[in-house]
Amino acid sequence: MNTPREVIFHQSANRPHLLLGGDREMVLIAILFAALIGFSLLTWWGLLIAAIFWTTAVAVLSRMGKSDPLMRHVYLKHIRYQSFYPAKSPRQATAELTPLHWR
Repeated sequence: MNTPREVIFHQSANRPHLLLGGDREMVLIAILFAALIGFSLLTWWGLLIAAIFWTTAVAVLSRMGKSDPLMRHVYLKHIRYQSFYPAKSPRQATAELTPLHWR
């Protein structure tokens, strides 16, 4: 009765959604582009280009997913905040002095 209640929290509930080791949306977009290339060219070399694009895209996306599964979300947030909060100050930035009544 006096022991704290234990809640089972499964690891799969906290895992990012990956497909073939990469970000799900990016892998599906790569499939779509490879299919568009393959069906629009409709030649053997077009299918070869689509297959090469598909394998390199999956390899790059799986490597990206292995290093950081949420890299796409972090990059999009970085782009959104770039104009608001630059990583470094511009050359023309002036140092603001501390007001006298704060000292």
